[in-house]
Amino acid sequence: MATTKAKTAKKSGAKKTSKSKAATSKPKTVKAVEAKTTKKAKVTMVDKVQNKADKVAEEKNKVMSEKAHPVKEFFARKFDASENILTIFKDTKIIGAIIGEIIGTGLVTGIALTLGLFNPLYLIFGYLGVTLAVFAISGAHLNPIITVGMMASRRVSAIRGILYLIAQIIGAWLAFLIVSGFYNAGVASGNITAENVALPTLTATSSITAATEGFSFFWPITLLEFAGAIILAFFFARALVYKRSAFTFAATVACGVFVAMLFAVVLSSNYFGLQDSVFVLNPATAFMYGLLPGSAEGFDALMNALMPMLVTYVIFPLLGGVVGFYLSDFMSKLSGKELAN
Repeated sequence: MATTKAKTAKKSGAKKTSKSKAATSKPKTVKAVEAKTTKKAKVTMVDKVQNKADKVAEEKNKVMSEKAHPVKEFFARKFDASENILTIFKDTKIIGAIIGEIIGTGLVTGIALTLGLFNPLYLIFGYLGVTLAVFAISGAHLNPIITVGMMASRRVSAIRGILYLIAQIIGAWLAFLIVSGFYNAGVASGNITAENVALPTLTATSSITAATEGFSFFWPITLLEFAGAIILAFFFARALVYKRSAFTFAATVACGVFVAMLFAVVLSSNYFGLQDSVFVLNPATAFMYGLLPGSAEGFDALMNALMPMLVTYVIFPLLGGVVGFYLSDFMSKLSGKELAN
């Protein structure tokens, strides 16, 4: 009997010991699992950081290889590579930029409609103020000439450029509606007459008469728009060097507008003998000045009236914008300076 009791006591002691071992082993197992999980998380984070670093290094190497070639450098991408049609709307900043372009282009168009294009001194202060107001929001392109030049020199993505172009046309259209509304209200009041006070209109080159029979102002005015666009784009590209200072940037851009407009005014009035509005230097505003003919006898007549206007006030100014940006880049390369983004 005593032996049996001793065996039973031994068994119960062994059970208690095994239970206590099991109890003490459980926390160790939990700790081990937690340690493994933490280690895996750390490894995952390290892998992510490493992958990101590899991508950045790859992108830098790609940019450096492009810069190493004198020709490829001009066409190297200078905007965020991750910006495309699928990612651009993930951030609300693009909405603010579009609104900024609408408001800014509308204000610039309103200045042109109310003050006219023969007052470049007023334009420099107006452009300075508008550029300062929207520079931090959208970069203050305010002109398809600038946006197309930025796209061609790969400073902005294609999707951002297209959105800016649409915004600029909408802004110019809204400004035209607002200014026309006030003008029509003044005419309806009887205090002004349409014959004495009229909104500036874009005179078609085919409608401008010359003393010499058969002479056409098409190419002189087209080249005037082309040269003015080069000046605007060149000044904007140079202003990008000072983009950390909003006032210096805006002042440089406004001076570019002043020089281009002064150049156009002197040539058109003093050399061509024209007092009509024959230059705009802004394709978005040109649409609001009556670029599209209101009526035509047929499709052929419509195309005959439309195409020369498109060439003069859209195609050549946009080409001038591209030339202006690449002229700035070419000068920067020759002087040993990095291309301004």
